[in-house]
Amino acid sequence: MDDAAVIVIADDEGNEKAYQILFTFENEENGNQYVVVQDPDDEQEVYGFRYSDDGELSFLDEEETAMVEEVLDAWDGEML
Repeated sequence: MDDAAVIVIADDEGNEKAYQILFTFENEENGNQYVVVQDPDDEQEVYGFRYSDDGELSFLDEEETAMVEEVLDAWDGEML
């Protein structure tokens, strides 16, 4: 994670952990912004969040999760 962009996310207990930002994007249909991050300790663990202009992260609903997974699959295919 030396040169990679990182974001620090705190869990419910206040424990902070740095995650590598894979990419961000805006969904033109709903106007929401999303960030996809990877756990540096387990590269198989990838998470998506909705974020606001002030940087606040929110969990995704089922529809957003499916959409982010599609975007991630397309991005992953481009990276191979």
